[in-house]
Amino acid sequence: MDVMPLLLLVAGSAAIAAAARRTPVPAPLLLVAVGLVVSYVPGVPDYTLDPDVVLPLLLPPLLYTSATDSSYLDLRAQLRPVALLSVGYVLFATFAVGWAAYLLVPGLPLTAALVLGAVVAPPDAVAATAVARRVGLPSRITTILQGESLLNDATAITAYKVALAVVVGEGASWAGGIEEFLVAAVGGVAAGLILMAPLHWLRTHLKEPLLQNTLSLLIPFVAYASAEQFHASGVLAVVVVALYLGHRAWEVDFATRLQEEAVWKMVAFVLESAVFALIGLQLPVVLRGLGAYEGPDAAWYAFALFLVVVAARFLWVYPATFLPRALSARIRAREDNPTWRGPFVIAWAGMRGVVSLAIAFSIPLTVEHGEPFPQRNLILFLTFTTVIGTLVVQGLTLPPLIRMLKFPGPDAQAATLAEANAQAQASRVAEERLDALLADERNALPPPLADRLRNVLERRRNAVWERLGQVNPVTGETVDDTYRRLSREMISAEREMFVRLRDGRYIDDEMLRTLLRRLDLEEAAAYREAG
Repeated sequence: MDVMPLLLLVAGSAAIAAAARRTPVPAPLLLVAVGLVVSYVPGVPDYTLDPDVVLPLLLPPLLYTSATDSSYLDLRAQLRPVALLSVGYVLFATFAVGWAAYLLVPGLPLTAALVLGAVVAPPDAVAATAVARRVGLPSRITTILQGESLLNDATAITAYKVALAVVVGEGASWAGGIEEFLVAAVGGVAAGLILMAPLHWLRTHLKEPLLQNTLSLLIPFVAYASAEQFHASGVLAVVVVALYLGHRAWEVDFATRLQEEAVWKMVAFVLESAVFALIGLQLPVVLRGLGAYEGPDAAWYAFALFLVVVAARFLWVYPATFLPRALSARIRAREDNPTWRGPFVIAWAGMRGVVSLAIAFSIPLTVEHGEPFPQRNLILFLTFTTVIGTLVVQGLTLPPLIRMLKFPGPDAQAATLAEANAQAQASRVAEERLDALLADERNALPPPLADRLRNVLERRRNAVWERLGQVNPVTGETVDDTYRRLSREMISAEREMFVRLRDGRYIDDEMLRTLLRRLDLEEAAAYREAG
């Protein structure tokens, strides 16, 4: 096995993603563009998306890291719009796009057109949520987009399996399709519910850091494979487990949380970068074998399908936003009246991604009796052009669109006040606990050490309030900023001294690592306080 192409893919995509942070272009779009260009550089190997790799090996960790970073409470509060998008819209898009493709493309059977509809139905909101955070979209819209991206793949994969069964001659029916959808959905959720408590128990009881991190990396694959073993939705199983573990992450040892956060940031960065680069690198593979559909006809079908995909999302999002309010007095009383701007951004943020391509590449070459799958190469081509079109057109225009619509930004002062009040309440409880512990003779401490503990609480309590205070006219820093900067300078001086002592053979490397880890944890705590 030649590992060099894989190494080049990972290293190159990581370098491009890092460079994108210094440009106004979102990283996913730059990666796709570079992939398109590089795919025609002489000597570059073919990078064919293998669905047996993407779906079970790349999708679970990407879903897991996104779900653990999500808020279970926020998602629960937006359950109706999330469900309408992740289930209702995906099914609507499957039929709308499939029917349009059937009418547009001569010779494309309706069943094969529905396969195409299911393939391009699920938006990949990784890029959309990244843009949303970058330009400061309201948290409600960001939550809806993120929730949709976590759940819509399960709906699309199930719809694809049902449509595919009809094409290949496995005798699927509407009743059978509904039954398969329910089995996949209920089974996936059930698998997640069964696994989440035991996995959480393991995370809180394992004390060996290596085992803790190994378990963390295995969890998404265990959840996905366990559900798929019983023909349930592995996607839903991963999401359920990840939401539960993320919601209960506070119960895990602090050192484990620090390690897991670092590990998963690296994993997500590498996988997301490689995935978007792979999208662009598919162009030669997709163009190969178009046959009778090469040239202007293929370009017309691609452009027309792109317009249908965009229009179908608008046709779903606006009624799904305003009809429930019109029909339910309870919703009108409980929720603020939405404006047209929020649904417009949600509709425009329907960018497709690697899941659509992976599903398309899993379409079999033949159907029953060994006949070729009808228009398989054209379906691959139209999927690819839809993914590229939505990423480029919608991805590039989404940031200026959001700025043009002038959404109200977050109230930084209100957020700081809420943080300060929360810290004050927590510090008061902690001080009461400290007084009770010090009253026990088993916890007796010399007064300087007891005062030091109280000073830590006082410092934590005042730090947030100081952010609301005046700034230094020379440096532009608040008092708290200056305190943290000086603290880091002191830690840096200590670190340099420890290294000099090691180099002078006054301490050995093992002691140096112990001392540096202690400083690293202190610096990490200071960095986290800085937000």
